[in-house]
Amino acid sequence: MTRQRRVCGAVLLLAILCGCNRSPEALRDKYLTSGKQFLEKRDYKRAILEFKNAARAMPKDAEPYYEIALASEASGDIRTAVSAYLRAIELNPNHVQAKLRIAELKAQTDDPSLLKKARAELLELVKNSSATPQMLNTLALTELKLGDTGTAIQSLEEALVQAPGELTASFMLAKAKLSQNDTKGAEDVLKKACNDAPKSAEARILLGEFYINRRRMPEAEAQFRDALQIDAKSGLALMELARLQLTDGRKQEAEQSFRQLAAADGYKTVYAIFLLEQGRRDEAIHEFEKLAQENPDDRQIRTYLILAYRSQNRMADVNKILDAALKKNPNDSDALLQQGEIFIESGKYGDAEADLNKVRQLLPTAPEVHYVLAKLNQKRGAILTYRQELSQTLQLNPALLAVRLELAQDYVANKNGQAALELLSETPDFQKSAVPVQVQRNWALWALGDMPGMRKGIDQGLSQQRTPQLLIQDGLNKLRMGDALGARKVLEEALATNPSDLLALRALNQSYQALKDAPQAVAKVKEYAALQPKSPEVQEFLGELLSGSGDRAGARAAFAAAEKANPAFVPAVLAQVRLDVLEGKWDVALKRLQAIPNLDDPANTTPHLWLAVIEEVRGDNAKAVEDYRKVLQADPNQAQAANNLAYRLAQDSQRIDEALKYAQKAVELDPTRPSYADTLGWILYHKGLYSAAIPYLEKASTADRSAVGKYHLAMAYAKTGDKRDRAVLEAALKQNPKLPEAKSASEMVGLSH
Repeated sequence: MTRQRRVCGAVLLLAILCGCNRSPEALRDKYLTSGKQFLEKRDYKRAILEFKNAARAMPKDAEPYYEIALASEASGDIRTAVSAYLRAIELNPNHVQAKLRIAELKAQTDDPSLLKKARAELLELVKNSSATPQMLNTLALTELKLGDTGTAIQSLEEALVQAPGELTASFMLAKAKLSQNDTKGAEDVLKKACNDAPKSAEARILLGEFYINRRRMPEAEAQFRDALQIDAKSGLALMELARLQLTDGRKQEAEQSFRQLAAADGYKTVYAIFLLEQGRRDEAIHEFEKLAQENPDDRQIRTYLILAYRSQNRMADVNKILDAALKKNPNDSDALLQQGEIFIESGKYGDAEADLNKVRQLLPTAPEVHYVLAKLNQKRGAILTYRQELSQTLQLNPALLAVRLELAQDYVANKNGQAALELLSETPDFQKSAVPVQVQRNWALWALGDMPGMRKGIDQGLSQQRTPQLLIQDGLNKLRMGDALGARKVLEEALATNPSDLLALRALNQSYQALKDAPQAVAKVKEYAALQPKSPEVQEFLGELLSGSGDRAGARAAFAAAEKANPAFVPAVLAQVRLDVLEGKWDVALKRLQAIPNLDDPANTTPHLWLAVIEEVRGDNAKAVEDYRKVLQADPNQAQAANNLAYRLAQDSQRIDEALKYAQKAVELDPTRPSYADTLGWILYHKGLYSAAIPYLEKASTADRSAVGKYHLAMAYAKTGDKRDRAVLEAALKQNPKLPEAKSASEMVGLSH
């Protein structure tokens, strides 16, 4: 044992002596090598520790700091990365890569001052060292952002001279030429990239995507097939080919491509998703079940299986999966989130909140938790909190483009186009050129009435891709500017792509209305509706037009066609209910409402509102109150339900305080509605608060055509001794002397009736 200890001690001493004899350069190289190995494995913390050890070995060497910067940037710590790059430049003013990376970071912003600094630094680099394609690409990016497209094109062309077929430069150059409406030039650039890189599948995919955007489908398909000849395992090429085949209506070929793609890494669920999107839900469920069995720990597959079950309303199977997952792991955040979403849909908001709060404790910085919380608050009618949660989601992950677009859309819908523009201006640079961002920005400009700005955005978007949304915006912009015929042309192009696009169809109808051709407007919608018998939205729109033109029989036929296309399409049922009510068919309307599928779904607030109104007319006040309460439980901001419930509760003196609460809520939600002001004033009158009632009753009496408000106001005047009571009463009697309120008001004012 003693000898063994001596041997160990000698080995340790030898190791220490060898370490001490190492030069600083050798230690630096050792730590740099180790750090780079950790960096390749994406173990950023260990990599940074090793690079820091290298910096300690040689404190005045720039290279360790450059490596610290690279590792910090890869880990997302941009502030530390910039500091380390600057330290490397301080130690070695000729460190080209550190200078280039600092310039690249500045070029990724949209700050004009930083972009100008980046351009100056890059020009200096190009001047003082050999210009590389990377330098020239970054220089071109800054020039494009600063609006100097011509100079950017020169930089990119120089980069391609140095590195023919370099895809980043080719892609940027093609995009720059498209911004100048040089479609031929953009195509030539991408073709040259393919010729210069004959073994690059990626180059063919880029050219194929260009052809898709120009709707040149045969040429796009040829490029994707060439890419697969070069790389048979290219999942992206096969995915693009499958999408093209599907868009082209070649479903059998698309199915074969998706089935083949499912065998590639990272694409295992695409075939099952294809089946689900094609409405082949049983087959999709079978595929997802098989995948879930083969991959029991894959939560993404489990999520897709749950979505497939939900599409078939197989909630027992959904609950079985979630119960098993949570029994196995009560802190399974994915299962808790999914269960929370189901609780939201079923109106169990308290249960949903409990699950979501638990997930928030487990994953306080997970953006998806805040997104689902946003949807919960949206359902509850807490719109301000809904927006706050969406904003928090984006703070945690600014790259969630769908969330950013949803929040911007909410701003536009609420006539706050400026807020939408500011939000979209914060989009990460790599997403800013995306067509959906441009589309939403155009809607924000539309909301602000900035037609020239919108026109510029539309033209910019159409130069990249002629999407239906951009074509519709083009049509609406032309309509606003008085060019109805020009609008009609682009709207028909949009409808050629998607004949059931209701927004395009409405705008097309407006293009005929603008030229005072109402009969042709209806005829054109009839024409499209005949081509789309399975589109409930189109059939319902036709019904609305026919109803507005006085053709109730035609309207009923269209609404019936919409319901036949989709029995669960509630707007078509409600449209028929509205016609029933207009014709006094109360029992028919009630029966139709009670037959609505999933009537108990909390989201179906409008049917319950109609039910309550009809029940109230038929004298079933208790049932009406019950349905008004259901509406408000699902949507606390439903002003009409709050007003009607308040008026009904006010008939009972024991519930007058509760009635007042709902009446005040209705007026708060819509202060412009005369009937709501009348309800609130009348309830205040019943509470003996006559002076407080008068302003609301005056407002209702002035704006409402009904005589009821005038009778109420006359009685309030009489109670306060206001001599205007007689004049108001006489005006009401002249308008409608047969209302029940006429007798009460006349007796109070002292006017014989």
